[in-house]
This record gives sequence, C-alpha cells and structure tokens, in this order.
Amino acid sequence: MERKHYFQELLRLQRELIKLQEWVVHQGLRVVVLFEGRDAAGKGGVIKRVTQRLNPRVCRIAALPAPNERERTQWYFQRYVAHLPAAGELVLFDRSWYNRAGVERVMGFCSEQEYEEFFRTVPEFERMLIRSGIILVKYWFSITDDEQYRRFQMRIHDPLKQWKLSPMDLESRRRWEAYTQAKDEMLARSHIPEAPWWIVEAVDKRRARLNCMHHLLTQIPYGEVPQQTVELPPREYHPDYLRSPTPPEMFVPAVY
Repeated sequence: MERKHYFQELLRLQRELIKLQEWVVHQGLRVVVLFEGRDAAGKGGVIKRVTQRLNPRVCRIAALPAPNERERTQWYFQRYVAHLPAAGELVLFDRSWYNRAGVERVMGFCSEQEYEEFFRTVPEFERMLIRSGIILVKYWFSITDDEQYRRFQMRIHDPLKQWKLSPMDLESRRRWEAYTQAKDEMLARSHIPEAPWWIVEAVDKRRARLNCMHHLLTQIPYGEVPQQTVELPPREYHPDYLRSPTPPEMFVPAVY
C-alpha cells in the first residue's frame, strides 16, 4: 500500500472514530475492545492509531502488568472488572483476561484446574457483560512465523525498539508451536455467538490497521451528534493589568 493512500485512509477512518466517540458519549454507551495476538503482532500499533485523535477521557487503554501477590489470590477476572467502562466510555484492552489462555498456559503460570475453570467461566462472564449493556469486540492479530522472526530481528538491531523485547518475548519465540496450540484452543472454546472472535491478518501492518479500524466502526452503529456552533468569546482587557516579568533562569534553554 502506497504511503499516501495509507495516510488518506487513516485520516478518514480517524475522523469516523471521532464521530463514534461523540456517539458513545451522547448515547451513554459502554464499549470494550480486546486486542490479542502474538508478541510483535502489531496490537500496540493499531491501538495507537485508534486512540491518536480521540479524547483520553472517553477512550482509554487498559494494559495491565503481571498480577501481584494479592491479585493472584483474587477471583481471576476481578482486576479486569475494575477497568470496565462507565457510560460514555470506550476501553481498549492491550491484552486481556485471555492471558490465562495464552501466556499463562504456555509458560506454566496457571494450573490445569485454573485453565479449565477459565474456559468454564469466560463464556458466562462475557455474556454477563453483554447482558449488562456493554458492547464487546474481540480481535486476534495473526502473523506468520517468518514475520514474527523478522520483527524480532528488527527490534534486536534497532536501539529505539529494543525496549519492546523482554525475556518473556524471547521465550515465546522459542515456544511458537505451543502458542499456536494454545491460540487454536482459545478460539475454539471462547468463540461464542454473543462475543465472537475476529481475526485480523496482520503481516501487512498498514492494511491490518486500516482493516481493524474499519471493522470496529461497523460493529457499533453510530450517527451524527448535533454540534453547537463554537464562537470564541471576546477577550477582556483591563487597563490596570500589568504582567510580571519572568526570571530568565526559568526558561528552558533554546538549544534548537
């Protein structure tokens, strides 16, 4: 995809996302979007483009770290529930409760009993969210073995991207086949009519971003929200106002 065409479509879709944001606020909707996929699949890049033009008070990102000791003793879904939206909010989960079906399963961070209990609970948990009025959309970003290898190599050799690599990422690369089996089982056991999975072909980053944004817009019917005309009020002037001088040592050095 040509760079010019990509940015034309990106800006067009971002304008539509602004309309969707206004509709979510106007109608008091509650929206949850899950972004799942292998390491380096491009989830963060899509989330960045979705939120780039939106109001962070309306659209926020939930990217939870590994659970602490206290959270490990809670009901598994408890720490995710705290991040669910109120009316007029849209929450994007950069990885979600499906960590248990992926990284925890592959790396042995959960027991077989906990794993099976997750799949018994997650369909009912998501149906409960939907019955409460939450709109739930789930995306899986799919890349090939070769593409993940290429992106990991780019991160290794690019100082600006090395921070994206963690020991867990490197281990996930070694366990590619185990992750594939875990992903297949996850999709088979949690693809329910009320909350289906949507697969995003993500080898081409630009197309993946546009396709995901376009699809998200189709999942939430929205319309135009009437807007009041914005008029800048006249500035007040007071003859007795004197601006105090700013000490020169307070200024940031003009290096550029």
